[in-house]
Amino acid sequence: MRRREVITLIGGAAAWPLAARAQRGAMPVIGFLNSASSESFAPFVMAFRQGLSETGYIEGRNVAIEYRWADEQYDRLPALAADLVSRQADVIAANQISVEAAKAATGTIPIVFTTALDPVQLGLVAALNHPGGNLTGVTTLNVELLPKRIELLRQLSPTATEAALLVNPTNPSAGALSRDAHAAARSLGLQLCPGSEQRKRFRTSFHEPSSNACGRTRDRARSILCRS
Repeated sequence: MRRREVITLIGGAAAWPLAARAQRGAMPVIGFLNSASSESFAPFVMAFRQGLSETGYIEGRNVAIEYRWADEQYDRLPALAADLVSRQADVIAANQISVEAAKAATGTIPIVFTTALDPVQLGLVAALNHPGGNLTGVTTLNVELLPKRIELLRQLSPTATEAALLVNPTNPSAGALSRDAHAAARSLGLQLCPGSEQRKRFRTSFHEPSSNACGRTRDRARSILCRS
């Protein structure tokens, strides 16, 4: 599923609690809680609005959206989530990193999330087919797909013995991604370079002509597996 399709789906899912307030004559409010910045997430916001419009909700016309951006400062998320609750949002749309803060802030306001991990293992929902509680959402199951990506990397570079895994260590999914990546790499005879890079250093890692993420020269690097 492409990312636009995912967020269009979420746009539709986020609309279901809004009808009650609309019937009362008040404009319903969606709280949009996100760990990233408005600039980096602009394409997702566009898809989100389109998903809402397909269910009959147009921002500024019959629905209001309160945006809260953490700008990669994850310690701000609890306060941002609490602010949306205090403003009596009808539903909160949260990305993977912000959903825990949203969950802690309210047990009654519906929360629609996206995640790359298993939401059952994360404790967000009771089951995929019957989430229960006030949370529901979409998962891309990135962790489950990671071994396949390493397998494809092996096929692309069959003589490689090492690969670099670039992760954002402040991302809550970094530990699970790293563990699965190392396990998958070992099964294929690959060694992942130790250590991690901050998200802001990803582009530098790819553009510096003299070194890669492992501290070796680029001409000695065999392959790089990039994860955020």
